Amino acid sequence: MSKKIFLEIGRIVRTHGIKGDVKIVPWCDDSSIIAGLSHLFFDCEGKSFKHIENAKILKNAVIVKFEGIDSIECAKEIVGKIVYVNRNDIVLSDGMYFIQDLIDMRVYDVDNKDVYYGKVVDVFKPGANDVYRVVDDNNVERLIPVINDVVIDVELDNNLIYIRPLEGLFYD
Repeated sequence: MSKKIFLEIGRIVRTHGIKGDVKIVPWCDDSSIIAGLSHLFFDCEGKSFKHIENAKILKNAVIVKFEGIDSIECAKEIVGKIVYVNRNDIVLSDGMYFIQDLIDMRVYDVDNKDVYYGKVVDVFKPGANDVYRVVDDNNVERLIPVINDVVIDVELDNNLIYIRPLEGLFYD
């Protein structure tokens, strides 16, 4: 499975002040990831990027000052743009994954590897834990809570997730 190198990490939603700062709403678990980067990309191929002069977290967003964007007029030109990060610029903790890498992973029962539940089509973040939305070949949808008792193993290199459903989880 080939992995995207440049991942969507947020969107520039508005200007902030008059000196060229912009507000970015992050699409990641932790705003400090963006605040800790030295540059962001403006395309999914990594051809267009800007260095970050400074960044600070403000509530659920990040205020970023890009090098070369020194006025509100220049900042207005990039409002609405999606910003990308090179996956190699981020170090993930054990058990953490890029959502992009989880999409299309095949989900099987850990105790009976012949039981196929489907592919991950989405990941929700409703609160205490993530939830994988899995759809099988018959278009049957299952929601799988990402907790240690259910998600037993994730093999990124093999595109496999092994689960042990709690009793009554799927009403099968």
